[in-house]
Amino acid sequence: MYTPPFTISAKAINLIAEISAQIERYAIRMEQSDALLLRKANRIKTIYSSLAIEGNKLTESEVTDIINGKTVVAPLHEIQEVRNGMKAYEAYPVLNVFSPKDLLKAHRLMMEALTDDAGRFRKGGVGVFSDKKLIHMAPPADRVALLIDDLFQWLKLSKDHLLIKSCVFHYEFEFIHPFSDGNGRMGRLWQSLILGQLHPLFEHLPFENMVYDNQEAYYNAIAESTKLANSGVFIDFMLNEILNTLKRKQGVLLVGTDNGTDDDIENVILNHIKNNAEITLNELSLLLGKSRRTIIRTMNRLQEENLIRRIGSNRSGYWEIIETQCK
Repeated sequence: MYTPPFTISAKAINLIAEISAQIERYAIRMEQSDALLLRKANRIKTIYSSLAIEGNKLTESEVTDIINGKTVVAPLHEIQEVRNGMKAYEAYPVLNVFSPKDLLKAHRLMMEALTDDAGRFRKGGVGVFSDKKLIHMAPPADRVALLIDDLFQWLKLSKDHLLIKSCVFHYEFEFIHPFSDGNGRMGRLWQSLILGQLHPLFEHLPFENMVYDNQEAYYNAIAESTKLANSGVFIDFMLNEILNTLKRKQGVLLVGTDNGTDDDIENVILNHIKNNAEITLNELSLLLGKSRRTIIRTMNRLQEENLIRRIGSNRSGYWEIIETQCK
């Protein structure tokens, strides 16, 4: 059996232990009364982040509107990417993570109307570029099917921890680059599927968002692993992103927000900011079940009351609580 070259560092072992502890906490969080809203918010975050990594310019609010069936004025291919991403992630429960055929099925869903060979391996050469500079030339097209079969056989038979296997698979998949387009989003989807074998909660854990926030480090980890012919660096990076996502996406229980007073809503928002300073207006709208207009009005009031302030830009900034105690 082919075994991809990788090294499990002491850091990786420690991260696995920390992730295992956080999984139980997150599982409890996902059993609370607002879990459905949280899963929806996380799914939108997953699709938005995975597409943004690939250059999609739609805002998270626009992605939400498209998923909710609203009209958005934007390039048709970007709208199609969102619709396809939703279809692919909706297929999550029925995709066989150990099946190359299901990989092709998922690619067809992800790339429908975006590329002529959706659901098929590439027939030509392909390279990975950064600022027009070639950083990786993928193996020849005639080797792709064999390399993918070997990778899936290792995935199925290997006795390594699923957290390790998910990271190794992700790296090896990107190295092979089996499709003419869509390799990045497919690699992230399949890592999520592998993690789902460890615990079902990973279906709704948007670690893609952490990768999006750390794109340069993500690509550097791939490049360094390729340079060393060993995916150990990438394993360390991805395990750290998974741990950070588990810690940051647990949030707080949403109690009394359906018909709550202004003070109730403000307190819930302050608690969310305390748990995740980078939380977006769109996430708050979904989590609280309130309109975006209501969230904006409340955030403005919190700023006027000198309870919070915005640090940095709307896209890459974060919220800071001025008074650490909720009202």
